[in-house]
Amino acid sequence: MFSKFRLVWLVAGRELKDQFRDWRVLAPMIILIICFPFLMNEFAKQTVDFLNQYDANLILDRFVPFSIMIIGFFPITISLVVALEAFVGEKERGTIEPILSAPLDDWQLYFGKLLVGVATPLVASYLSIALYLILVMRQDLNMPSFMVMVQLFLLTTAHATLMVSAAIVISVQSTSVKAANLLASFIVIPVAILMQGEAVMLFWGNEQVLWLAIAGVMIISLLLIRVGIAHFQREYLLGREIDVINLGWIWRTFWINFIGGARSFGDWYTRILGSSMRRILPALLAVAFIAGISVWLGYDWIMVNVSQVIENASPERLEKMGTSIRQMPELSNLEGSISAPFLFMNNTRAVAVIFLAGLVSFSVLGILLYMVNIGLIGGLFAVFELLGMHPWPLFLAGIVPHGVFEIPALMIGSAVALYMGVSIVTPQTGKSMGEVILELFADWVKIFLGVVVPLLAVAALIESYITPGLLLSVMTK
Repeated sequence: MFSKFRLVWLVAGRELKDQFRDWRVLAPMIILIICFPFLMNEFAKQTVDFLNQYDANLILDRFVPFSIMIIGFFPITISLVVALEAFVGEKERGTIEPILSAPLDDWQLYFGKLLVGVATPLVASYLSIALYLILVMRQDLNMPSFMVMVQLFLLTTAHATLMVSAAIVISVQSTSVKAANLLASFIVIPVAILMQGEAVMLFWGNEQVLWLAIAGVMIISLLLIRVGIAHFQREYLLGREIDVINLGWIWRTFWINFIGGARSFGDWYTRILGSSMRRILPALLAVAFIAGISVWLGYDWIMVNVSQVIENASPERLEKMGTSIRQMPELSNLEGSISAPFLFMNNTRAVAVIFLAGLVSFSVLGILLYMVNIGLIGGLFAVFELLGMHPWPLFLAGIVPHGVFEIPALMIGSAVALYMGVSIVTPQTGKSMGEVILELFADWVKIFLGVVVPLLAVAALIESYITPGLLLSVMTK
Protein backbone atom coordinates (compact mmCIF):
# COMPACT_ATOMS: atom_id res chain seq x y z
CA MET A 1 0.00 0.00 0.00
CA PHE A 2 2.83 2.42 0.88
CA SER A 3 4.49 1.79 -2.50
CA LYS A 4 1.27 2.71 -4.28
CA PHE A 5 1.05 6.03 -2.43
CA ARG A 6 4.75 6.63 -3.15
CA LEU A 7 3.85 6.74 -6.84
CA VAL A 8 1.26 9.41 -6.05
CA TRP A 9 4.01 11.51 -4.46
CA LEU A 10 6.16 10.90 -7.53
CA VAL A 11 3.50 12.43 -9.80
CA ALA A 12 2.95 15.27 -7.33
CA GLY A 13 6.68 16.02 -7.17
CA ARG A 14 6.91 16.27 -10.95
CA GLU A 15 3.90 18.61 -11.04
CA LEU A 16 5.36 20.77 -8.27
CA LYS A 17 8.68 21.17 -10.09
CA ASP A 18 6.84 22.28 -13.23
CA GLN A 19 5.03 24.96 -11.26
CA PHE A 20 8.11 26.36 -9.53
CA ARG A 21 9.99 26.54 -12.85
CA ASP A 22 7.34 28.83 -14.36
CA TRP A 23 7.71 32.43 -13.15
CA ARG A 24 4.38 33.30 -14.80
CA VAL A 25 2.68 31.16 -12.16
CA LEU A 26 4.80 32.22 -9.19
CA ALA A 27 4.94 35.99 -9.78
CA PRO A 28 1.17 36.73 -9.66
CA MET A 29 0.78 34.46 -6.66
CA ILE A 30 3.59 36.13 -4.68
CA ILE A 31 2.31 39.61 -5.53
CA LEU A 32 -1.20 38.65 -4.43
CA ILE A 33 0.03 37.10 -1.17
CA ILE A 34 1.96 40.25 -0.23
CA CYS A 35 -0.26 43.04 -1.54
CA PHE A 36 -3.84 41.84 -1.11
CA PRO A 37 -3.90 41.77 2.74
CA PHE A 38 -2.87 45.46 2.81
CA LEU A 39 -5.50 46.35 0.20
CA MET A 40 -8.21 44.45 2.07
CA ASN A 41 -7.27 46.07 5.36
CA GLU A 42 -7.42 49.54 3.86
CA PHE A 43 -10.70 48.76 2.09
CA ALA A 44 -12.27 47.61 5.38
CA LYS A 45 -11.19 50.79 7.18
CA GLN A 46 -12.46 53.07 4.42
CA THR A 47 -15.79 51.20 4.28
CA VAL A 48 -16.35 51.50 8.02
CA ASP A 49 -15.41 55.21 8.07
CA PHE A 50 -17.74 55.95 5.16
CA LEU A 51 -20.73 54.10 6.55
CA ASN A 52 -20.27 55.50 10.05
CA GLN A 53 -20.71 59.00 8.61
CA TYR A 54 -24.35 58.00 8.15
CA ASP A 55 -24.74 56.58 11.69
CA ALA A 56 -24.34 52.97 10.57
CA ASN A 57 -22.33 52.28 13.77
CA LEU A 58 -20.17 49.63 12.12
CA ILE A 59 -17.01 48.41 13.85
CA LEU A 60 -13.89 47.37 11.97
CA ASP A 61 -13.70 44.22 14.13
CA ARG A 62 -16.80 42.88 12.41
CA PHE A 63 -15.01 42.97 9.07
CA VAL A 64 -12.06 40.88 10.24
CA PRO A 65 -13.67 37.40 9.74
CA PHE A 66 -15.14 38.51 6.42
CA SER A 67 -11.78 39.87 5.27
CA ILE A 68 -10.04 36.61 6.20
CA MET A 69 -12.49 34.64 4.08
CA ILE A 70 -12.02 36.95 1.06
CA ILE A 71 -8.22 37.00 1.42
CA GLY A 72 -8.17 33.20 1.46
CA PHE A 73 -10.35 33.04 -1.65
CA PHE A 74 -8.34 35.11 -4.13
CA PRO A 75 -5.10 33.08 -4.21
CA ILE A 76 -7.23 30.04 -4.99
CA THR A 77 -8.74 31.72 -8.05
CA ILE A 78 -5.27 32.62 -9.37
CA SER A 79 -3.93 29.11 -8.78
CA LEU A 80 -6.98 27.63 -10.51
CA VAL A 81 -5.22 28.08 -13.85
CA VAL A 82 -2.69 25.42 -12.86
CA ALA A 83 -5.43 22.90 -12.03
CA LEU A 84 -7.28 23.66 -15.28
CA GLU A 85 -4.14 22.73 -17.23
CA ALA A 86 -3.44 19.56 -15.23
CA PHE A 87 -4.31 17.16 -18.07
CA VAL A 88 -5.37 19.18 -21.09
CA GLY A 89 -2.26 21.36 -20.75
CA GLU A 90 -0.07 18.24 -20.86
CA LYS A 91 -1.94 17.18 -23.97
CA GLU A 92 -1.35 20.48 -25.78
CA ARG A 93 2.35 20.49 -24.83
CA GLY A 94 2.72 16.91 -26.12
CA THR A 95 3.82 15.50 -22.76
CA ILE A 96 0.68 13.51 -21.96
CA GLU A 97 1.76 10.27 -23.69
CA PRO A 98 4.75 9.51 -21.40
CA ILE A 99 2.61 10.12 -18.33
CA LEU A 100 -0.25 7.91 -19.50
CA SER A 101 2.12 5.15 -20.58
CA ALA A 102 3.82 5.07 -17.16
CA PRO A 103 2.98 2.09 -14.88
CA LEU A 104 0.53 4.14 -12.83
CA ASP A 105 -3.07 3.42 -11.93
CA ASP A 106 -5.65 6.02 -12.90
CA TRP A 107 -6.25 7.02 -9.27
CA GLN A 108 -2.52 7.48 -8.64
CA LEU A 109 -2.16 9.80 -11.60
CA TYR A 110 -5.33 11.69 -10.70
CA PHE A 111 -4.50 12.12 -7.01
CA GLY A 112 -0.95 13.22 -7.81
CA LYS A 113 -2.31 16.09 -9.89
CA LEU A 114 -5.05 16.83 -7.36
CA LEU A 115 -2.65 16.92 -4.40
CA VAL A 116 -0.48 19.65 -5.90
CA GLY A 117 -3.51 21.48 -7.29
CA VAL A 118 -5.00 21.80 -3.80
CA ALA A 119 -1.79 22.26 -1.79
CA THR A 120 -0.38 25.17 -3.83
CA PRO A 121 -3.36 27.56 -3.47
CA LEU A 122 -3.85 26.54 0.16
CA VAL A 123 -0.27 27.46 1.07
CA ALA A 124 -0.73 30.79 -0.71
CA SER A 125 -4.03 31.42 1.07
CA TYR A 126 -2.65 30.53 4.50
CA LEU A 127 0.37 32.82 4.02
CA SER A 128 -1.87 35.68 2.91
CA ILE A 129 -4.19 35.18 5.89
CA ALA A 130 -1.22 35.06 8.27
CA LEU A 131 0.06 38.40 6.93
CA TYR A 132 -3.38 39.94 7.37
CA LEU A 133 -3.63 38.68 10.96
CA ILE A 134 -0.31 40.38 11.72
CA LEU A 135 -1.81 43.64 10.42
CA VAL A 136 -4.91 43.12 12.57
CA MET A 137 -2.86 42.58 15.72
CA ARG A 138 -0.80 45.72 15.06
CA GLN A 139 -4.02 47.78 14.90
CA ASP A 140 -5.22 46.53 18.31
CA LEU A 141 -8.35 45.05 16.75
CA ASN A 142 -10.19 42.17 18.40
CA MET A 143 -9.22 38.86 16.88
CA PRO A 144 -12.02 36.43 15.97
CA SER A 145 -12.67 33.68 18.48
CA PHE A 146 -10.74 30.43 18.20
CA MET A 147 -13.82 28.58 16.90
CA VAL A 148 -14.44 31.19 14.20
CA MET A 149 -10.79 30.99 13.15
CA VAL A 150 -11.06 27.21 12.85
CA GLN A 151 -14.19 27.63 10.72
CA LEU A 152 -12.48 30.21 8.48
CA PHE A 153 -9.48 27.96 7.84
CA LEU A 154 -11.75 24.98 7.20
CA LEU A 155 -13.84 27.09 4.80
CA THR A 156 -10.71 28.13 2.92
CA THR A 157 -9.61 24.48 2.71
CA ALA A 158 -13.09 23.40 1.56
CA HIS A 159 -13.24 26.12 -1.11
CA ALA A 160 -9.80 25.17 -2.44
CA THR A 161 -10.69 21.47 -2.57
CA LEU A 162 -14.01 22.22 -4.28
CA MET A 163 -12.62 24.55 -6.92
CA VAL A 164 -9.53 22.46 -7.73
CA SER A 165 -11.56 19.23 -7.90
CA ALA A 166 -13.98 20.86 -10.35
CA ALA A 167 -11.07 22.31 -12.36
CA ILE A 168 -9.41 18.92 -12.76
CA VAL A 169 -12.71 17.35 -13.87
CA ILE A 170 -12.95 20.09 -16.50
CA SER A 171 -9.31 19.50 -17.50
CA VAL A 172 -10.00 15.79 -18.04
CA GLN A 173 -13.11 16.44 -20.13
CA SER A 174 -11.77 19.39 -22.20
CA THR A 175 -9.86 19.16 -25.45
CA SER A 176 -8.03 22.51 -25.22
CA VAL A 177 -6.69 24.83 -22.56
CA LYS A 178 -8.81 27.66 -23.99
CA ALA A 179 -11.99 25.65 -23.49
CA ALA A 180 -10.94 24.71 -19.95
CA ASN A 181 -10.24 28.36 -19.04
CA LEU A 182 -13.59 29.47 -20.44
CA LEU A 183 -15.35 26.86 -18.33
CA ALA A 184 -13.59 28.17 -15.21
CA SER A 185 -16.38 30.74 -14.77
CA PHE A 186 -18.70 27.84 -13.89
CA ILE A 187 -16.41 27.26 -10.91
CA VAL A 188 -15.60 30.77 -9.72
CA ILE A 189 -19.08 32.29 -10.00
CA PRO A 190 -20.99 29.59 -8.03
CA VAL A 191 -18.34 29.59 -5.28
CA ALA A 192 -18.47 33.41 -5.12
CA ILE A 193 -22.26 33.23 -4.71
CA LEU A 194 -21.81 30.58 -2.04
CA MET A 195 -19.40 32.85 -0.19
CA GLN A 196 -22.00 35.62 -0.10
CA GLY A 197 -24.25 33.35 1.95
CA GLU A 198 -21.33 32.36 4.16
CA ALA A 199 -20.52 36.04 4.70
CA VAL A 200 -24.05 36.65 5.95
CA MET A 201 -23.61 33.78 8.42
CA LEU A 202 -20.34 35.33 9.62
CA PHE A 203 -21.93 38.74 10.23
CA TRP A 204 -24.87 37.11 12.02
CA GLY A 205 -22.52 34.98 14.10
CA ASN A 206 -24.46 31.82 13.17
CA GLU A 207 -21.70 29.29 13.81
CA GLN A 208 -23.92 26.19 13.69
CA VAL A 209 -25.14 26.91 10.15
CA LEU A 210 -21.54 27.68 9.14
CA TRP A 211 -20.53 24.16 10.19
CA LEU A 212 -23.24 22.81 7.90
CA ALA A 213 -21.89 24.94 5.05
CA ILE A 214 -18.39 23.52 5.60
CA ALA A 215 -19.75 19.97 5.63
CA GLY A 216 -21.82 20.58 2.48
CA VAL A 217 -18.87 22.03 0.54
CA MET A 218 -16.61 19.14 1.54
CA ILE A 219 -19.23 16.56 0.54
CA ILE A 220 -19.57 18.15 -2.91
CA SER A 221 -15.76 18.27 -3.18
CA LEU A 222 -15.44 14.56 -2.42
CA LEU A 223 -18.16 13.79 -4.95
CA LEU A 224 -16.33 15.85 -7.58
CA ILE A 225 -13.15 13.87 -6.90
CA ARG A 226 -15.17 10.69 -7.28
CA VAL A 227 -16.62 11.96 -10.58
CA GLY A 228 -13.16 12.75 -11.91
CA ILE A 229 -11.84 9.29 -11.13
CA ALA A 230 -15.01 7.53 -12.33
CA HIS A 231 -14.87 9.22 -15.76
CA PHE A 232 -11.09 9.29 -16.17
CA GLN A 233 -10.28 7.44 -19.40
CA ARG A 234 -6.78 7.47 -20.89
CA GLU A 235 -8.06 6.67 -24.37
CA TYR A 236 -10.42 9.64 -24.15
CA LEU A 237 -7.53 12.00 -23.34
CA LEU A 238 -5.49 10.76 -26.30
CA GLY A 239 -8.24 10.23 -28.85
CA ARG A 240 -10.29 13.44 -28.92
CA GLU A 241 -8.82 16.50 -30.56
CA ILE A 242 -11.82 18.84 -30.83
CA ASP A 243 -15.25 19.23 -29.30
CA VAL A 244 -18.29 19.74 -31.51
CA ILE A 245 -21.91 20.27 -30.57
CA ASN A 246 -23.74 17.41 -32.24
CA LEU A 247 -27.39 18.24 -31.63
CA GLY A 248 -28.51 15.27 -33.70
CA TRP A 249 -26.56 12.83 -31.51
CA ILE A 250 -27.83 14.53 -28.34
CA TRP A 251 -31.45 14.22 -29.46
CA ARG A 252 -31.07 10.62 -30.67
CA THR A 253 -29.38 9.54 -27.44
CA PHE A 254 -32.10 11.15 -25.35
CA TRP A 255 -34.98 9.89 -27.48
CA ILE A 256 -33.71 6.29 -27.63
CA ASN A 257 -33.44 6.20 -23.85
CA PHE A 258 -36.78 7.96 -23.40
CA ILE A 259 -38.76 5.65 -25.70
CA GLY A 260 -36.78 2.53 -24.83
CA GLY A 261 -38.12 0.57 -27.81
CA ALA A 262 -41.77 0.78 -26.66
CA ARG A 263 -44.35 -0.14 -29.30
CA SER A 264 -47.30 1.69 -27.73
CA PHE A 265 -48.15 4.10 -24.92
CA GLY A 266 -49.29 1.22 -22.72
CA ASP A 267 -46.07 -0.67 -23.37
CA TRP A 268 -44.04 2.47 -22.56
CA TYR A 269 -45.98 3.13 -19.37
CA THR A 270 -45.82 -0.39 -17.99
CA ARG A 271 -42.46 -1.68 -19.24
CA ILE A 272 -40.19 1.33 -19.85
CA LEU A 273 -41.48 3.60 -17.09
CA GLY A 274 -41.77 0.63 -14.75
CA SER A 275 -38.12 -0.23 -15.39
CA SER A 276 -37.08 3.33 -14.54
CA MET A 277 -39.12 3.24 -11.33
CA ARG A 278 -37.45 -0.02 -10.29
CA ARG A 279 -34.02 1.54 -10.81
CA ILE A 280 -34.76 4.39 -8.40
CA LEU A 281 -36.30 2.12 -5.73
CA PRO A 282 -33.18 2.15 -3.47
CA ALA A 283 -33.05 5.96 -3.75
CA LEU A 284 -36.78 6.15 -2.96
CA LEU A 285 -36.26 4.13 0.22
CA ALA A 286 -33.41 6.47 1.20
CA VAL A 287 -35.60 9.51 0.52
CA ALA A 288 -38.39 8.04 2.67
CA PHE A 289 -35.92 7.61 5.53
CA ILE A 290 -34.70 11.20 5.06
CA ALA A 291 -38.34 12.36 5.16
CA GLY A 292 -38.81 10.89 8.62
CA ILE A 293 -35.66 12.61 9.87
CA SER A 294 -36.71 15.93 8.28
CA VAL A 295 -40.16 15.89 9.89
CA TRP A 296 -38.60 15.19 13.29
CA LEU A 297 -35.97 17.94 12.81
CA GLY A 298 -38.66 20.46 11.82
CA TYR A 299 -40.78 19.52 14.82
CA ASP A 300 -37.82 19.62 17.22
CA TRP A 301 -36.52 22.97 15.93
CA ILE A 302 -39.89 24.66 16.39
CA MET A 303 -40.39 23.11 19.82
CA VAL A 304 -36.95 24.29 21.01
CA ASN A 305 -36.82 27.77 19.47
CA VAL A 306 -40.43 28.95 19.15
CA SER A 307 -41.41 27.61 22.58
CA GLN A 308 -39.15 30.25 24.17
CA VAL A 309 -41.00 33.00 22.33
CA ILE A 310 -44.37 31.61 23.37
CA GLU A 311 -43.27 31.22 27.01
CA ASN A 312 -42.39 34.92 27.14
CA ALA A 313 -45.70 35.96 25.56
CA SER A 314 -48.61 37.10 27.69
CA PRO A 315 -51.80 34.97 27.98
CA GLU A 316 -53.71 37.64 26.09
CA ARG A 317 -51.17 37.49 23.26
CA LEU A 318 -51.41 33.69 23.09
CA GLU A 319 -55.19 33.81 22.98
CA LYS A 320 -55.08 36.38 20.21
CA MET A 321 -52.65 34.22 18.19
CA GLY A 322 -54.87 31.17 18.61
CA THR A 323 -57.96 33.14 17.59
CA SER A 324 -56.16 34.50 14.52
CA ILE A 325 -55.26 30.99 13.40
CA ARG A 326 -58.76 29.66 13.97
CA GLN A 327 -60.19 32.53 11.96
CA MET A 328 -57.50 32.19 9.32
CA PRO A 329 -58.30 34.44 6.41
CA GLU A 330 -61.95 33.52 6.06
CA LEU A 331 -61.62 29.85 5.16
CA SER A 332 -65.20 29.88 3.96
CA ASN A 333 -64.14 32.32 1.23
CA LEU A 334 -61.11 30.23 0.32
CA GLU A 335 -63.18 27.18 -0.57
CA GLY A 336 -63.22 26.99 -4.33
CA SER A 337 -61.24 30.23 -4.73
CA ILE A 338 -57.76 28.70 -4.60
CA SER A 339 -56.53 28.22 -8.14
CA ALA A 340 -55.75 24.60 -8.95
CA PRO A 341 -53.50 25.60 -11.90
CA PHE A 342 -51.53 27.91 -9.61
CA LEU A 343 -51.03 25.15 -7.02
CA PHE A 344 -50.06 22.69 -9.74
CA MET A 345 -47.50 25.05 -11.30
CA ASN A 346 -46.09 25.99 -7.90
CA ASN A 347 -45.59 22.34 -6.87
CA THR A 348 -44.22 21.39 -10.29
CA ARG A 349 -41.74 24.24 -10.09
CA ALA A 350 -40.60 23.05 -6.64
CA VAL A 351 -39.86 19.54 -7.97
CA ALA A 352 -38.03 21.01 -10.98
CA VAL A 353 -35.90 23.25 -8.71
CA ILE A 354 -34.96 20.22 -6.59
CA PHE A 355 -33.88 18.43 -9.77
CA LEU A 356 -31.80 21.37 -11.04
CA ALA A 357 -30.19 21.95 -7.64
CA GLY A 358 -29.38 18.26 -7.40
CA LEU A 359 -27.97 18.17 -10.93
CA VAL A 360 -25.34 20.85 -10.23
CA SER A 361 -24.39 19.48 -6.78
CA PHE A 362 -24.57 15.69 -7.22
CA SER A 363 -27.90 15.64 -5.32
CA VAL A 364 -26.59 17.44 -2.20
CA LEU A 365 -28.47 20.74 -2.67
CA GLY A 366 -31.52 18.95 -4.08
CA ILE A 367 -31.83 16.74 -1.01
CA LEU A 368 -31.36 19.78 1.27
CA LEU A 369 -34.26 21.55 -0.47
CA TYR A 370 -36.32 18.37 -0.16
CA MET A 371 -35.56 18.22 3.56
CA VAL A 372 -36.70 21.83 4.00
CA ASN A 373 -39.99 21.12 2.20
CA ILE A 374 -40.74 17.98 4.19
CA GLY A 375 -39.52 19.55 7.45
CA LEU A 376 -42.27 22.18 7.18
CA ILE A 377 -44.80 19.47 8.01
CA GLY A 378 -43.17 18.77 11.36
CA GLY A 379 -42.75 22.49 12.02
CA LEU A 380 -46.42 23.21 11.35
CA PHE A 381 -47.45 20.33 13.60
CA ALA A 382 -45.29 21.76 16.42
CA VAL A 383 -46.71 25.29 16.02
CA PHE A 384 -50.29 24.06 16.46
CA GLU A 385 -49.23 22.01 19.47
CA LEU A 386 -47.51 24.97 21.14
CA LEU A 387 -50.57 27.15 20.64
CA GLY A 388 -52.67 24.65 22.56
CA MET A 389 -54.62 23.49 19.51
CA HIS A 390 -55.26 19.87 18.60
CA PRO A 391 -52.80 19.26 15.74
CA TRP A 392 -54.00 15.84 14.59
CA PRO A 393 -57.46 16.91 13.34
CA LEU A 394 -55.91 19.89 11.58
CA PHE A 395 -53.22 17.68 10.07
CA LEU A 396 -55.71 15.06 8.88
CA ALA A 397 -58.03 17.67 7.38
CA GLY A 398 -55.51 20.19 6.02
CA ILE A 399 -52.62 18.06 4.75
CA VAL A 400 -53.57 14.41 4.34
CA PRO A 401 -56.28 14.74 1.61
CA HIS A 402 -53.95 16.25 -0.98
CA GLY A 403 -50.74 15.14 0.77
CA VAL A 404 -51.29 11.48 -0.11
CA PHE A 405 -50.64 12.52 -3.72
CA GLU A 406 -48.36 15.54 -3.32
CA ILE A 407 -45.86 14.08 -0.83
CA PRO A 408 -45.23 10.87 -2.86
CA ALA A 409 -44.73 13.05 -5.97
CA LEU A 410 -42.17 15.15 -4.08
CA MET A 411 -40.44 12.03 -2.77
CA ILE A 412 -40.29 10.38 -6.21
CA GLY A 413 -38.95 13.56 -7.84
CA SER A 414 -36.29 13.88 -5.13
CA ALA A 415 -35.42 10.18 -5.39
CA VAL A 416 -34.68 10.60 -9.11
CA ALA A 417 -32.37 13.54 -8.27
CA LEU A 418 -30.58 11.38 -5.69
CA TYR A 419 -30.33 8.49 -8.15
CA MET A 420 -28.79 10.80 -10.77
CA GLY A 421 -26.18 12.08 -8.33
CA VAL A 422 -25.15 8.57 -7.35
CA SER A 423 -25.07 7.37 -10.96
CA ILE A 424 -22.88 10.25 -12.14
CA VAL A 425 -20.19 9.42 -9.57
CA THR A 426 -20.35 5.70 -10.43
CA PRO A 427 -17.93 4.43 -13.12
CA GLN A 428 -19.71 3.71 -16.42
CA THR A 429 -17.42 1.63 -18.61
CA GLY A 430 -17.51 2.59 -22.27
CA LYS A 431 -19.66 5.68 -21.77
CA SER A 432 -18.70 9.34 -21.72
CA MET A 433 -19.96 11.66 -19.03
CA GLY A 434 -22.25 13.38 -21.54
CA GLU A 435 -23.86 10.10 -22.54
CA VAL A 436 -24.41 9.13 -18.91
CA ILE A 437 -26.03 12.49 -18.13
CA LEU A 438 -28.33 12.25 -21.17
CA GLU A 439 -29.48 8.75 -20.16
CA LEU A 440 -30.15 9.91 -16.61
CA PHE A 441 -32.00 12.97 -17.85
CA ALA A 442 -34.20 10.75 -20.02
CA ASP A 443 -35.04 8.70 -16.92
CA TRP A 444 -35.97 11.86 -15.01
CA VAL A 445 -38.22 13.13 -17.83
CA LYS A 446 -39.95 9.74 -18.03
CA ILE A 447 -40.71 9.64 -14.32
CA PHE A 448 -41.54 13.36 -14.14
CA LEU A 449 -44.10 13.21 -16.98
CA GLY A 450 -45.42 9.73 -16.26
CA VAL A 451 -45.67 9.78 -12.46
CA VAL A 452 -44.89 13.12 -10.80
CA VAL A 453 -47.03 15.39 -13.00
CA PRO A 454 -50.22 13.24 -12.73
CA LEU A 455 -49.84 13.01 -8.94
CA LEU A 456 -49.32 16.77 -8.62
CA ALA A 457 -52.33 17.45 -10.84
CA VAL A 458 -54.61 15.32 -8.64
CA ALA A 459 -53.12 16.91 -5.52
CA ALA A 460 -53.79 20.42 -6.86
CA LEU A 461 -57.45 19.62 -7.59
CA ILE A 462 -57.99 18.16 -4.11
CA GLU A 463 -56.14 21.03 -2.41
CA SER A 464 -58.23 23.56 -4.31
CA TYR A 465 -61.72 22.07 -4.05
CA ILE A 466 -61.75 19.60 -1.14
CA THR A 467 -59.12 20.51 1.48
CA PRO A 468 -60.48 24.02 2.35
CA GLY A 469 -63.92 22.59 3.12
CA LEU A 470 -62.52 19.84 5.34
CA LEU A 471 -60.25 22.31 7.14
CA LEU A 472 -63.15 24.71 7.65
CA SER A 473 -65.31 22.01 9.20
CA VAL A 474 -62.56 21.12 11.68
CA MET A 475 -61.69 24.71 12.68
CA THR A 476 -65.30 25.75 13.23
CA LYS A 477 -66.00 22.94 15.71
